[in-house]
Amino acid sequence: MKSKILFVFSLLFGLMFLNAGLNKFFNYMPMPEKMPEALATEMGAFMQIKWLMPLVGLAEILGGLLVIFPRTRALGALIIFPVMVGILLVNTVTSTEGLPIAGVLFVIQLWILYENREKYRPLVQ
Repeated sequence: MKSKILFVFSLLFGLMFLNAGLNKFFNYMPMPEKMPEALATEMGAFMQIKWLMPLVGLAEILGGLLVIFPRTRALGALIIFPVMVGILLVNTVTSTEGLPIAGVLFVIQLWILYENREKYRPLVQ
């Protein structure tokens, strides 16, 4: 039962990151009209670095796809982890409006990492 619940959460988590990554390339989701000024300034700064958003989008797409499948979930979680930390930091420091969803995604990320802890053991030995 626990593995089925983890699969559902991993599937949703992976699809959310896949969608976010694809949006960075195709811009099909509009930006919110009422964005806090600090967040708009920060996003503008991110956009000035031309290679940053495509790199994050690529990590989101690759990590999202890998998280969906149980065999590659551990690798996908490692790929998405730095992106997830960045999302969490932006939503705690710059604008707290997205903090609830970022918090939920971070908890799912931690659960995936915890469930795959044996696969990471050789990395830290």
